Amino acid sequence: MDRGNRYETAFEAYLHWQGLSHVAVDETRRSPWGDTHVKSLDFIVHGAGSRLLVDVKGRRFPSIAKGKERRVWECWSTTDDVEGLERWTALFGPGYTGLLVFVYHLGATVELPDDTDDLWEWRGERFLFRGVTVGDYRKHMRVRSPRWNTVTLLGARYREVVRPLHHFTRAPGLALETCPF
Repeated sequence: MDRGNRYETAFEAYLHWQGLSHVAVDETRRSPWGDTHVKSLDFIVHGAGSRLLVDVKGRRFPSIAKGKERRVWECWSTTDDVEGLERWTALFGPGYTGLLVFVYHLGATVELPDDTDDLWEWRGERFLFRGVTVGDYRKHMRVRSPRWNTVTLLGARYREVVRPLHHFTRAPGLALETCPF
């Protein structure tokens, strides 16, 4: 975990608020895996019967490209992220799910209903938490940039496989409380 990364610190604060047991992983060094080194994951999370290996992907919504606002739910990642998460999931074994968590930092102009699942305000900023299993991501990913080694999901496919974070962390029917800070 990078404590200087607003998305990862917001995610960790959200986990605390939800009362979810978790370990933030020191990602300053890659772990050896045979003759190669594997990208570190960001968090190990346990909650309501779930065991998650999480890689946090921070994105702004809307994004700004070439001075122009883009209202697209960006869901790109690197192939290193996907491969690393797959390797960690294999190492931890059955019962663990590799999860790419997209943490969207919402701009002031974004209007969502207050009861939107996993919409959260922290330190005066709003965040939206969404998850995709690494297996679903791998199955549907497309090359975004060969030069930067990035992959993404097409918008329609992303909408099919993405879920609010609590889908992976909470037992069905549990109500979410309001944030105390």
